[in-house]
Order: sequence, then structure tokens, then C-alpha cells
Amino acid sequence: MTICSFALLGTVPEYLQMQQELSLLLLQQWHAHVNKRDYQGGWDVLALRCATQHLNSHGILQSFAIHPDANWSNLPYLEHSPALLHFVNTLPYQLKSVRLMRLHPGAEINAHRDHGLSLEHGEARLHLSLQTNEQLNFFVNEKRVPMRAGELWYINADQVHRVENKGAEPRINLVLDCVVNDHLKEQIYAGCNATPPKAD
Repeated sequence: MTICSFALLGTVPEYLQMQQELSLLLLQQWHAHVNKRDYQGGWDVLALRCATQHLNSHGILQSFAIHPDANWSNLPYLEHSPALLHFVNTLPYQLKSVRLMRLHPGAEINAHRDHGLSLEHGEARLHLSLQTNEQLNFFVNEKRVPMRAGELWYINADQVHRVENKGAEPRINLVLDCVVNDHLKEQIYAGCNATPPKAD
């Protein structure tokens, strides 16, 4: 079976409207990523959708809590961002966590794995780049993902991946975790030019 490291799922035309909404979202309270040993420099997050049990919890729990069987709910930041909300609501996938993740200039995310977070395990992590630069390097399985602003990518987070921002501007991605369905599976295999495994 071919295992995809990453796949381009398509370009999102309304990403320019989402970029405009960033101006207000950047004024909110973002939270530093909790795994301090996994990065150098600035790497922070703003939760947009979280486990329902954490709707009134601290932003750290909303951003990083892992609840495999949880119900998920939108947070006010998402509900008050029409372009982001429309994009999220129209995705044909069952969404779990949704958040904005910002990697500051000069920052690096060390090589690591998020075990079990891949197509093969029934979950997919998607990245929509809203702000990036030519010196942003995102590697999965030591292959560079040619991610540009406005593109939606599947990332196999179960493989070793790392990121470095050598540019002068922050990189801001909309990061979505979702349950894999047949439609998403077909998109991923098409996007990485691989042949899906044959059914038994």
C-alpha cells in the first residue's frame, strides 16, 4: 500500500477574505504551544473549534486537548469570522479540532511525529496556508511540501515532520483535524499521485 506523506487537495478561492479576518484575530490572546521542547522561537495558536467539554475552559485546553470520542463545537472567534466559518461549514468532512497556528520569523519546529494522525489511522490533518513566505520550509519524511498561500494540503503527521521559518514574516496556517471519509481518501490519493489500495 502506498503511504502518502502529503497531498495537495486544492486551492481555496476565499482565502483572501480569510486573510482580511486575520487582522482582528491577531489582536486576540494567542497561546504558546505547550510542547516547549519541540521548537525554538515563537510558535503559538488560537483555537477556533474545540472539544465541547472545553468550551468555557482556558485557551490551552481548547487548543491542545485530545479527546478521541469528544463532541466538537465552534468557538466565538470562528463564529464571528464569516469567511472562515463558511469555509469550515462547507468542507465535506467530519471536523474535530480547528485552530490557527503561527510560526514566527526565525522559529523552528523540531522533527517529530504525531502518532496515529494519518489517513491510514482514519484521521487527517489539513493545513490551509493563510500567510507564508518563500523562506518557509515544511518537511514531511524529509520531502519539502511546496505549500503556497490559499492551498489546502493533507499532511501525514504520523511521519516525521519539521518546519523552519527563515523569512521575515510569520507563517499562519489554518489547521484542521478531521475524520477520514471516502471523499477525502480519494482526494488525498489523487493529490499525491498514488494508487489507492485495492479493497479485500
